[in-house]
Amino acid sequence: MSKLFSPLTIKNITLKNRIVMSPMCQYSATDGFSNDWHMVHLGSRAAGGTGLIITEATAVSPEGRISPADLGLWKDEHIQGFSRIVSFIHLQGSIAGIQLAHAGRKGSCAVPWEGGKQLDINHGGWHTVAPSPIPFLSGDSDPVLMNKEDIGKVVSDFKAAARRALTAGFDLVEIHSAHGYLLNEFLSPLSNHRNDEYGGAFENRIRLLQEVIDAVKTVWPAGNPLFVRISATEWTDGGWTLEESIKLASILKNSGVDLIDCSSGGNVYNAKIPVSPGYQVPFSEALRKTGILTGTVGFITEAGQAELILQEEKADLVFLARELLRNPYFPLLAARELGADITWPVQYIRSRKS
Repeated sequence: MSKLFSPLTIKNITLKNRIVMSPMCQYSATDGFSNDWHMVHLGSRAAGGTGLIITEATAVSPEGRISPADLGLWKDEHIQGFSRIVSFIHLQGSIAGIQLAHAGRKGSCAVPWEGGKQLDINHGGWHTVAPSPIPFLSGDSDPVLMNKEDIGKVVSDFKAAARRALTAGFDLVEIHSAHGYLLNEFLSPLSNHRNDEYGGAFENRIRLLQEVIDAVKTVWPAGNPLFVRISATEWTDGGWTLEESIKLASILKNSGVDLIDCSSGGNVYNAKIPVSPGYQVPFSEALRKTGILTGTVGFITEAGQAELILQEEKADLVFLARELLRNPYFPLLAARELGADITWPVQYIRSRKS
């Protein structure tokens, strides 16, 4: 039996298969609101058989956006659009997740197809914030050094966004602490030069992430899964390491986190990353040995490749990104390849057999 198409129960939620749509920014929102693009983008992957659909990084505050075109969940008015999307995902038998995020010093940027460079405040940008006034790129403006009040606001913003996610009907929340965004910036000694309780020692650098998790748990039902995405390594001397990620994994497991979504990099713009098929799988495998569930992501493009990762117990879920952009119906075709008998949308059933 295919493990890729076996169910997985996490708390009160059962995924029909182990395929996850990885959060991928679309830069197609206005004032944080979802629209028809997001409905079709997310809904088509659910119709295509993906077990868990996770929205792109969704900002918990306006200043937490990567670009002015990011999705947001910082006000109640955003809930209705998400509810419509969640309802459609559920109708396809898939689980709906949302990734909550704050971009930190990597915010206030143009969309990628317009260059992606940092916008100044006179051209649609805003002052970014960070644990230390160190820009991501040398030509960027220095981010504002966060004080205790700023840190408290971030924690409150994540909590409020999680409450709205629940109202919208999401089954699962993923906290984004990877790819050089704010929570990752606090974890890394390369971007966090603080000398207070949020900087220096490992225990201090993970403090904000822990506070965000604790705050989210006060509004997020205990029976609903809570994921955290991390960058398992920065691929840079002096940066966050795999050993620290393993240590963090044990702490998060004891803090009530159900799964770690294992990615890497993103906080050092010129890091030398040895990209190859499945290059991040060893991180998932290493963190999984702490006893926490893990997901792996990165250049996983074939059904057999995904199946082998699970059969060899290197991950519990396989997150697909670019491959699902290329082919929203990857799960339907992968099931045929692996000999798994799965349910197709009745509207497409005439094409089930070649």
